[in-house]
Amino acid sequence: MVKHLKKEYKVIKITRNDYNSLQKLEYIVSCADVVINLAGANIVKRWTPKYKKVLINSRVDTTKNLVTAINRVANKPSLLISTSAVGIYNNIDIHTESSKNYSTGFLGVLAKNWEDEALKANTKIAILRFGVILGNGGILEKIKLPFKLGLGGTLGSGKQDFSFLHIEDLLRAYKHIIENENLDGTFNLVSPTHITNKVFTKTLGKVLNRPTILPVPKFVLRLALGEAVSVVAKGQKVLPQKLLESGFEFKYKTILDTLTSILGDKK
Repeated sequence: MVKHLKKEYKVIKITRNDYNSLQKLEYIVSCADVVINLAGANIVKRWTPKYKKVLINSRVDTTKNLVTAINRVANKPSLLISTSAVGIYNNIDIHTESSKNYSTGFLGVLAKNWEDEALKANTKIAILRFGVILGNGGILEKIKLPFKLGLGGTLGSGKQDFSFLHIEDLLRAYKHIIENENLDGTFNLVSPTHITNKVFTKTLGKVLNRPTILPVPKFVLRLALGEAVSVVAKGQKVLPQKLLESGFEFKYKTILDTLTSILGDKK
């Protein structure tokens, strides 16, 4: 993100220590035209009671501190872009940004509380609800290894929705929102093409030229991840309605284009 934005903007990084100092935060936000809040611990880990507190503190509490700093300074940034997740939605309905059918699980409640803190900022706000972001490294790197060993397969039933987005389109969406002053509110950062986990799995196998025969049973995922299994074993059917209506053009609309772009030369 920083590397991408540095090409066109002066970027000031906010460190973990900065989040714990209201004075430092006030100085940083008073110097900024746009503040981008990306704070948050890794969600795909076992959710022990202790780690749940880490997830909450790294999202809700850091956002609260950031918003407090924004509201205290006279020279406020013109825009706060804060992060959220499509996990805020239930896995029953089809969701655009206007949907209020939220999940009552831990991830849904966490995302809602995270957003609520951001919405307290006394400036223009954009909240970006991430789907599964695919790029070099990240979750794709973890998923790729068993496929390379010939052990890749669908996660659970494979019928669950899989709302994804190429990392390049995510970065382009940030730039689109920053440069269009009329854009604010909530945005779903997902591809306009809806797929299931099974389609993702088959396409990944095709791009890597590896078999996708063995499904990973849900109980195996639960043994590995505990309650966090909901991140990969459940999904949400989400549409990027506001981005499309604003004229944003996705470079990678299909999962085949996305995975080929990322992995085509790195098999």
